[in-house]
Amino acid sequence: MEQFHLNINQFLNTDIDLLEVNNWEKLQKIKNGFVNYNNNYYMIADGILKQATLIDNSAEFHVVVQTLYEYSVVLVAEHDEIKGYLSLNEMLPQLVHHYQTLLSYFTIITKTSEASVTVINDKREVILWTEGAERIFSLPHEKIQGDDITNHFEKDKLAVTEALYRGQALQQSHHLPRDDVFVLINTSPVYVNGKIVGAVASETDITSQVKLNRELMQASERIHRLEQNLQTLQPSDDPFREIKGQSAPLEHTKRMIEKLRHTEVSVLILGESGVGKELFAKAIHETRETKESPFVAINCGAIPNALFESELFGYERGAFSGADQKGKNGKFELARNGTLFLDEIAEMPLDMQVKLLRVLQDKKYFAVGGSKEIQANFRVIAATNRDLDQFVEEGLFREDLYYRLNVVNLTIPPLRERKEDIVQLVHHFLYELSVRYHKPIPELSPQFMNALLKHNWKGNVRELRNALERLVVFSNDGEAFIEDLPFLAKQVPMNNNESNVQPSTLQASMDKHERQLLTEALKHSGSNKQRCAADLGISRATLYNKLQKHNLE
Repeated sequence: MEQFHLNINQFLNTDIDLLEVNNWEKLQKIKNGFVNYNNNYYMIADGILKQATLIDNSAEFHVVVQTLYEYSVVLVAEHDEIKGYLSLNEMLPQLVHHYQTLLSYFTIITKTSEASVTVINDKREVILWTEGAERIFSLPHEKIQGDDITNHFEKDKLAVTEALYRGQALQQSHHLPRDDVFVLINTSPVYVNGKIVGAVASETDITSQVKLNRELMQASERIHRLEQNLQTLQPSDDPFREIKGQSAPLEHTKRMIEKLRHTEVSVLILGESGVGKELFAKAIHETRETKESPFVAINCGAIPNALFESELFGYERGAFSGADQKGKNGKFELARNGTLFLDEIAEMPLDMQVKLLRVLQDKKYFAVGGSKEIQANFRVIAATNRDLDQFVEEGLFREDLYYRLNVVNLTIPPLRERKEDIVQLVHHFLYELSVRYHKPIPELSPQFMNALLKHNWKGNVRELRNALERLVVFSNDGEAFIEDLPFLAKQVPMNNNESNVQPSTLQASMDKHERQLLTEALKHSGSNKQRCAADLGISRATLYNKLQKHNLE
């Protein structure tokens, strides 16, 4: 935008000769030109003497204009060297042209922009109402242009007047200028010489996105209820059936969860991204709740700030624009007599942290737009991969809420600290993914498995599963190619001896590993075949076939 700014140099006339004159007689003989007479500057045109003054070219443009009120001509210097002069007669046509240029750009910009742009002056009169504003508010500019904006909108719903009166700017803020319109708004006051002379609002219509988001939330809730119904048709008494592995850190975590069986304390689950914190939350839920108790999960990092309160508290019919006419139960109500799992709790806005804390303390709340007090009856499990102690110290997370949630905390060990679980996880995922993609289960060589064991797995179980999914997708008749995982390929030694390994030797190694895995799984399940099959992620029929193959019946 620099080309639109006024500066001295763009109006400077450099056609100048400066004469040094030291007596009045010589000055009278000069017909045209600039003269320095006893350190006073003059312009002589056709014998007419006009006094001039000297300013530096770094001066602000408004200072130059004020100076030209007093002097007909202004000489401009740079580092004490005179570069040219300015005069009102020569500047005026250029200023008019500059104004016309700015007006043309401004007109085209406002017509080209699809966003709603509103400009008001210090009397609240609308001086600009773009076509985007006409579309969003169904209000033609002929009806509002030049009129007080408060004649067309409720005063308490106008963010642009807040910018005008208080100098309060907004950035990417959700706003309801009307009951049927939801926008993302930016506002800013307009200053001239330090004084507010107007305000600007730019709005993007997100009504359809908000409605789609609510429909998606409702669909997610229906899917979740269907998943819960499906689980009731496939009952299991083992709350850890989805958690694969038998490493010491994992067994320690399971024992801690078992101790929560007859409690209602809040639990904070800590762990890196991808360790499966939700699986452990479900295990806690199933350990201490009945089969009919709901488990309601909400990702605090995936909800827009403007929707947070209605998602948690629910709302009554007509509570706000776009609200379901029947109202909606919030997560608090859906989790009644069950568990509310708050994933990514560190991403919850501070104002919502206050409201959540009040619900946890008082055990009651009001729905948005409601007047009836509702009793809160749910257990809370929160999870995060952030350092909440650091967040509290930096003022990003409320200390009182932290202590309320952190009655019991569980730290889920990362995969690199329980690498002995990788083998079982690999077999589980390969079976699950092969069934999904209708492909034979790929066989992995000892070198391949060794590379899997050596890898650091910064993304933890999620990264491992994603890698195995890629293997299954690109596998060919049960053969997996390590080249499909470039980050692992460099860990596998490629030498001449490897190419001479006989298939029977590889098969023997795999059979030996499979027999060991079956033996450990049987021991862990107490020889319970149903639980053993569930731990391995295979059917009971497949388990019996493998037990028979290895003479383990």
